[in-house]
Amino acid sequence: MTLTRLFAATAATITLALPVAAFDVSEMSDDERSAFGAEVRAYLLENPQVIIEAVNLLEEQQAAAQGQADLTMVSDYADAIFDDGFSFVGGNPEGDITLVEFLDYKCGYCKRAHGEVAKLLETDGNIRLIVKEFPILGEQSMLASRFAISSLIVEGPDAYGALNDALMMSNGELSVPVMSRMANTLGFDADAIVAGMDSEEVARRIAETRALAQQLQITGTPTFVMHDEMLRGYLPYDQMMQIVDEKRG
Repeated sequence: MTLTRLFAATAATITLALPVAAFDVSEMSDDERSAFGAEVRAYLLENPQVIIEAVNLLEEQQAAAQGQADLTMVSDYADAIFDDGFSFVGGNPEGDITLVEFLDYKCGYCKRAHGEVAKLLETDGNIRLIVKEFPILGEQSMLASRFAISSLIVEGPDAYGALNDALMMSNGELSVPVMSRMANTLGFDADAIVAGMDSEEVARRIAETRALAQQLQITGTPTFVMHDEMLRGYLPYDQMMQIVDEKRG
């Protein structure tokens, strides 16, 4: 929290606390404004907790506004989020709760979230998972997404699921030769997957997901959409399970 935001939050709180007709700062003389500023400064120095209260209030208001905006965006783009016709669908396809994840294979927090999501799907058994490929962290991210999407097209969802696991568990370089070895080890046709990486269909899927992310104001990974709510950033299993219970409640 910067000093600028601290003072802005404090000023906003003081303004909101005063009656509308109490006074108009713009109508004060220079001397009156100076005296008023000195009084406010003296009060804040004597009561510094007011600044923290103001900041907390401002952050609560901003969070509420963001939450409402997210609800509206999820509703407006529901078809593209939950039924784009090309993203991988895992978990229980008939689940009563849908969890959508925008991910990047070079994202450390995505790797941490991967195990939490897997645990959630296994423990609950009634969650539909949709994976959105959103490579934003450089060339290796893009290569990995192209490889994964090509595997879904060429080999099907089981291959994609297995390679998604392998890519998320890998902490090394994600080059074409490395990923080809992964595919061969898992029993898939690596040459066919590589051949499809640069297809127009792969490029279209990535472009459509990127456009959707922009419309949803998603700038980082992982980002989740659960039912009607956007969850920005890494969440541990317990917190995800709590939100699932709330959505069902």
